[in-house]
Amino acid sequence: MENANALKLIKQIQSDLIADGLVVSSIVESLKKLREFALLEEKPVLVKGIRLAYEHIENNHAFLIAIPSDEPVEEEENENGSEAKNTTEQTDLESLQYLLSLFKDVENKHNLADLREYNSRFQAF
Repeated sequence: MENANALKLIKQIQSDLIADGLVVSSIVESLKKLREFALLEEKPVLVKGIRLAYEHIENNHAFLIAIPSDEPVEEEENENGSEAKNTTEQTDLESLQYLLSLFKDVENKHNLADLREYNSRFQAF
């Protein structure tokens, strides 16, 4: 994104995630504001990605989409269920952080490809 206010909002969302974790109402509201900036920049893949992200978070009260990977990663089985849950929550927040970083520069072809992959995963979810 090129708008300085949009970039500031992305940084604010990222720092809120680090400080408070995933607060659904707060992040959905922020993503809706961010989408307005994307509409002004006329970047349809970005607009769609932001909308799908906040709808996903709103509907699931979590971010359940993994980071797109070039190579398949095998998940390790964990005997302790709570550890597995904490790892999953951490991974989900990392994935959301990565998605937010993609929003910053959709001109980069690799970022755009990953954003399209996220969009496909949101729709398939």
